[in-house]
Amino acid sequence: MDIGGVRLTGRLICRSEEEADVVRRHLAEHIELTLAEPGCVRFEITPLGGGRAWSVEELFVDEAAFRAHQRRMADSEWGRATAGLERRYRIVGLSSD
Repeated sequence: MDIGGVRLTGRLICRSEEEADVVRRHLAEHIELTLAEPGCVRFEITPLGGGRAWSVEELFVDEAAFRAHQRRMADSEWGRATAGLERRYRIVGLSSD
């Protein structure tokens, strides 16, 4: 059953072990803060085999909640630490879709 909202799926990819260490160092707090956000329905970041890539799945109740998450994330320790990492995301449910 589709509940609507905004859904992000994809991969977070590190080019080096140093980048992967940054993700591992900051990931638990990022997940905890995101799950506490109003409108966050689902937020999972799961390591993939090899240790330098993660599967990312997010679901927010609506575009406003998703945009608020994006703003908070960009200005967070996680956002600053991982700004240069490769992200291959697909987002559905935004008004521009």
